[in-house]
Amino acid sequence: MPSTSRRVFLKSGLLTTLTAALGTDVVFGEHLPDGYRPLVLDDPTLAAWGKNRELIVLSDKPYNVETPPHLLDDEVTPADKLFIRNNGRVPDAVDAKTWTLTIDGESVKAPKTFTLADLKRNFKPHTYHLVMECGGNGRYGFNPPASGNQWKEGAVSCCRWTGVRIRDVLESVGLKPDAVYIGYYGKDLHLSGDPTKPVISRGVPMKKALEDETLLAWAMNDRDIPLVHGFPLRLVVGGWPGSVSGKWLQRIAVRNKVHDGEKMDGTHYRVPVRPVEPGEKVSDDNFRIIESMPVRSVITYPATGAMLDEGKTLDLRGHAWAGDLEVSQMEISADFGATWQPAALKKPINRLAWQRWTAQVRLPRKGYYEIWARATDANGVSQPMVIPAWNPGGYLNNACHRIAVKVV
Repeated sequence: MPSTSRRVFLKSGLLTTLTAALGTDVVFGEHLPDGYRPLVLDDPTLAAWGKNRELIVLSDKPYNVETPPHLLDDEVTPADKLFIRNNGRVPDAVDAKTWTLTIDGESVKAPKTFTLADLKRNFKPHTYHLVMECGGNGRYGFNPPASGNQWKEGAVSCCRWTGVRIRDVLESVGLKPDAVYIGYYGKDLHLSGDPTKPVISRGVPMKKALEDETLLAWAMNDRDIPLVHGFPLRLVVGGWPGSVSGKWLQRIAVRNKVHDGEKMDGTHYRVPVRPVEPGEKVSDDNFRIIESMPVRSVITYPATGAMLDEGKTLDLRGHAWAGDLEVSQMEISADFGATWQPAALKKPINRLAWQRWTAQVRLPRKGYYEIWARATDANGVSQPMVIPAWNPGGYLNNACHRIAVKVV
């Protein structure tokens, strides 16, 4: 694949975007060095957090930042490429030495508070590669638009998380027979700055909480979790919407009912149990809480807009995942879904990790193509080729990812 053609293609797109955003020409824009990102696009907060310059800021109050698909090519998502999904402000001051986690609630026999040192000393550590995906990943595809950040494909990651199983900690405090749910409380701040206002407090049923891979994590990719991602302690629940993996974790309540914390009600992280028309008024009891995420895949190489010499083979790669399930099949189409060819699919490194896939495609002649990717889960459910049913929250759009390719 000729790198020069692709650079020209991308530079042209960048200049067009800048001109539209600034409302004026980028003088001498034709002289932009390859790979250079103009200063007007830099975000000082992202720079301070060590984030890759190509990440896309969807909002800054609170910060919600998307990863372009081509930056998701790593087997393990590095910190600088990890998307950000916040509901409030990052805590102003965090001291790991004095940090504590309290386990309490109606269904705990003996409430207890642990320091980080207690957790590390008294319980066996475990490490898992775990997919974390925002429930609204793909929201931009719904028409009419659903409210919220218009995520495309990049609100997903698979990092290596280290911590202790929440199951082991809960067993140490003792669970009553009526325990059915856990709810988390973090130290993030309301956007207003009012410490009495809740930000987000969600949770999962006990069955999910007690799985081997559900962690109280202090390390990400073998280092302390970055502050913006929950330092010094966070809950990590793989395969379910990222909103249940609470950051800056300071309390877990074991409940004798479905947790009723902030953003557990209404249409928050819920989808209708039946098809609804846009704008239709639907009562809360006609919604279900999102649990396991649907099957999905992403093309991480090449980036959309790639240029290919006629007669050359197009190499493709990406990742696939399926919530609590494993992906059983991966397919690629270059003719708008008329035919599909199998891709090579690896097994996950552990349960709830994503799976690497690769493929090669021969494109018959010069022209414009779209490459579509489709994954199928262990239950035989495949990604839809079109946007799934509309819902008020814009959740669970798992339609096939597509990239544009031009053969020259």
